[in-house]
Amino acid sequence: MIVINDCITFILGKAYQRVHAELKSRLAPFGLTAPQYAVLAGLWEEDGRSSAQLREQLVMDSATITGVLDRLERDGLVNRFPDSTDRRVVRLRLTDAGRALRDGVQQEIAKLNADIVGSLTPAQADELMGRLRSIAKGHR
Repeated sequence: MIVINDCITFILGKAYQRVHAELKSRLAPFGLTAPQYAVLAGLWEEDGRSSAQLREQLVMDSATITGVLDRLERDGLVNRFPDSTDRRVVRLRLTDAGRALRDGVQQEIAKLNADIVGSLTPAQADELMGRLRSIAKGHR
């Protein structure tokens, strides 16, 4: 019999709760939620992506990303526009306000990442990230 404290799903769930609560706290001064941050981060990597490309990278369903984009657009951080060659495709562009958030938010996320892995060696942190990516992708 597995005791709850040895159950991987319980441990991962508790770790997620702790990290997500800290992420919410650190994003609050910027007026962002975690999904909004994820969308902005994807556009900071490559502005002008289609909503479908971003949805695929972030593994969000269509309804979720639509709601996030609605709020980002309402807040003046992102604009949507049709693709020049295929009007069925919706492209996303950061506004000046969306670009202006980048440095401050990314610095805060870097601090959060450092705080989370602060008790690990760099090699252990790299191994943890690799293993978490593998779990997230469903690789064994």
